[in-house]
Formats: sequence, structure tokens, C-alpha cells
Amino acid sequence: MSTTNSYQSSSSFSVVEVNDAKHYLFMKRMMDIVGSLFGLLLLLPLFMIVAVIIKIEDPKGGVFFKQVRIGKDEKEFYMYKFRSMVTDAEDRLQDLLKHNETTGAMFKMKDDPRVTKIGKFIRKTSIDELPQLWNVLKGEMSLVGPRPPLPREVEEYSDYDKQRLLVSPGCTGLWQVSGRSNIGFDEMVELDLKYIKERTVLFDMKLILKTVLVLFGSKNAY
Repeated sequence: MSTTNSYQSSSSFSVVEVNDAKHYLFMKRMMDIVGSLFGLLLLLPLFMIVAVIIKIEDPKGGVFFKQVRIGKDEKEFYMYKFRSMVTDAEDRLQDLLKHNETTGAMFKMKDDPRVTKIGKFIRKTSIDELPQLWNVLKGEMSLVGPRPPLPREVEEYSDYDKQRLLVSPGCTGLWQVSGRSNIGFDEMVELDLKYIKERTVLFDMKLILKTVLVLFGSKNAY
């Protein structure tokens, strides 16, 4: 029995204690603004190189991919990424669901045939995620927090799972630095709830540093 199911057996829904101290939230937002601005300016040359390679490989498709995600308090927003898949990736998803390699309300496939050649590289290095710094600057995301799920995933959430939507979603978090694609859905939820209960400025800084250190050496991103 998973940790989540064990917890739910004793309580159908227990709202996690959210660290919403005004000082922490102010400092977190300042970190987000400074960090996202610095990142966008510093990485601009890399953005241009990646954009050119994406267009060379697939001239018909766009450089960026935007997708509706669910953020804090179940509000929808468009999350941005570098396009790493063929242009009709969403249309082909239904035929691939039977090959899902993770559990719960997520889809992961290591050798996903929809991923382009440049897409494999930018996914492996997490470069495809960098445009989300724009979402952070806009206030739709934070540098650190639970990953924003798809609407179809949230439709399968239990009340317990929805607790991970009590805070702003992030570019990185405990799940991303703890195994990422090798971690199942229930374990991801537990890591997110642990972060929500324990988050502090120092905790956020440690997760950001750890993310930078593993960014180009992760074997668990796909």
C-alpha cells in the first residue's frame, strides 16, 4: 500500500499546513523576480542557438510550445517550453497511453517516438524547461514549487492529491532533484506535500543550487 493510500485510510482529506508567512512569501517573490530576470538575460545567447536548431530540424513547427497547466488554487495558465516534440504530438498521445512508464495521473515514456533529435538533447539537459523563467517573472510560477500538472491529470486527482495545488507551481522542487521520471505519482505527491510543509527561503535556495548542480548530469530526465 502506498504512503498516500495509507494516509487517506485514516483521514479522507487533511489540508496540509501551508507556510504562508508574509516575510517568506515576500522574499520568495523577490528571489523569483531577480532569479528569472538574471536567468533570461544570461541565457539569451543559448535561447537563440536552441531556437535556430529547432527551426532547422523542423521548419514547419514553432520554436516554443505553450500548454495549459494548472497552477495555484487550480487556476489555469499557459506554461512555456522549447518545443521538443513533433507538431502533432498531442494528437498522437492517445495511441501511446498504453506504453505509459509511470503511475497515477502522469504520462512518461523513455523512448517517446514523438520527441525530435534536438528534443532528446534539450530534455536530457532540461534546457527545454528554461522558457518557464518567463512564467516565473509573470508570477504564474515560482523558481521552486510543485510541478504544474495538466488539466487531464488533475481530473484524476483525489482531494489528497489536490493539496499540491495550494501553492504556486515551480520550475524545480523536491521531485525534480529526487529522481524525477523514475519516481511514481504517489511518491511525487508526498515529496510536494513535504516541501509545502517545510518550505523556507533557505530550503528554496538549497533546491535551486542542487538543481543547477544536477542540471546537465541528470540521467532521469526524458
